Amino acid sequence: MSSALSKLVSAVASAAAGMLLLSTASVATPIDDHHVKITFLQLNDVYQTSPVDRGAYGGLPRVSTLKKRIMADNPDAMFVLAGDTLSPSVASQLFKGQQMIAAWNALKLDYATFGNHEFDFGPFEFMKRIADSKFGWICANVIDKNTGGTFGGVKPYVIRDIDGVKVGIFGLLTPDTLKASRPGPRVDIEDPVKCALKIIPQMKAEGAQIIVGLTHMTMEQDLNLAGSTPVDLILGGHEHVLLSGFAGHAPVFKMTSDARFLGKIEIHYNTSTKAIENILCEPMVVGHELKDDLQIVDAIKKYDDQLLKELDQPVGETKVELNAIQSDNETRETNLADFIADAFRGSTGADVVIINGGCVRSNQMYPPGPLKKREVLGILPFENPIVKIEVTGATIKEALEHGVSKTNEPTGDGRFPQVSGLTYKYDSTKPVGSRIVECLVAGKPLDHSKHYTLATNDYVSHGGDGYTMFKGRKYLIKPEEGHAESVILMEALAKGGAAPKVDGRIQRADVPTRSEGATD
Repeated sequence: MSSALSKLVSAVASAAAGMLLLSTASVATPIDDHHVKITFLQLNDVYQTSPVDRGAYGGLPRVSTLKKRIMADNPDAMFVLAGDTLSPSVASQLFKGQQMIAAWNALKLDYATFGNHEFDFGPFEFMKRIADSKFGWICANVIDKNTGGTFGGVKPYVIRDIDGVKVGIFGLLTPDTLKASRPGPRVDIEDPVKCALKIIPQMKAEGAQIIVGLTHMTMEQDLNLAGSTPVDLILGGHEHVLLSGFAGHAPVFKMTSDARFLGKIEIHYNTSTKAIENILCEPMVVGHELKDDLQIVDAIKKYDDQLLKELDQPVGETKVELNAIQSDNETRETNLADFIADAFRGSTGADVVIINGGCVRSNQMYPPGPLKKREVLGILPFENPIVKIEVTGATIKEALEHGVSKTNEPTGDGRFPQVSGLTYKYDSTKPVGSRIVECLVAGKPLDHSKHYTLATNDYVSHGGDGYTMFKGRKYLIKPEEGHAESVILMEALAKGGAAPKVDGRIQRADVPTRSEGATD
């Protein structure tokens, strides 16, 4: 295991211990005639069926083994997914998420809510996956404008009876999906709090005694929901890190990504007082010591077999450890983002490159050695073409200001600008729109009136992640002419491998300069 990966795992384990301590502060009440235990098993942001971190963590066949072990003592446990599974991944580029639905069906998932990436292949492909699902999709605030009902006709909420206690579960999706994915013009997403305030009374009128939100939103949005509505528990996703929070009288729990942890959440309910006495959370590591459930292996085998021949071929090598950790690429310069951005500039001949840090997706470290096509496609799974447009220096400044407008978010934001051909320095203590304190292109100050050529991915050029300043600009390389992100990266790797260093092209004026090694 690499040193960086070891640090990541240690940090995650420490966070897990902290969450467990936070959520078990009160002593559990014994379950007797007046007490009922309601158990949830939670995952979120699971994009692949196989293990991650070079096989150390995750893997849905392992999840199934752990789930069966837990359910032997908790047969009424509800297995839920807090959004994001159809995309992005290597396999999803071929199967459009069919392999994930097959796995969840085999795992006997109970309920899932929508994630923003469910719409990556468009609304009609998502509707096909909903039709393929043997589990229940629930989401209250995603509306089909044509019908006025929920998208895909899914239920806004469900009510389950557990030992005589009625548990209501409703789903919510972040409205940011409208600009972060491809839901199409027929889809609208209502304000989560307004939607919850409308449907929770309906749930209670139908007898719900405990209200649980299954959400795919930012922690800020989840805490706002918890503090503004009579929800009792929020099981969330979206951030890809192990998180817990509390507002109102509801805790919020999130379980990293790609099934590194399976959350076991217990609600202890007193049927005499008709009140929740405590809520306990145990993030359970899905590690390599867990054996694969062969039923799940068989359910996904045909998809894996189709991928193996094509994806297990080496395409190049890295001579240093590459940082594809998502939270790093969405908050600061990384050696991998530098290499990718430089490859895009070399391929297009553009003056500068600005890409969204969120395009780097695999969320793991890659040690020195060969890189397979599978791994490259895992790093850049969206297959967006790289385009070249003509912009002014003023537009570049506006784009950089937009890119660093969320830098005070603890887990980062996909819009964070990774660059090539320019350097910039920003101060996150300054007001949004006035944070860029220095920008150089080819070593010279950015000229606001000068025209530059800029390469980016097609998603960003069409205003994705809020980069609306690029919409309508003159194309020098059109989307239909551009090479896919992963193709350019594979070509760069094949030319002689990768040995990128963080070179200081992105700096924060409000934070002391970091002392970094040769790689990241």
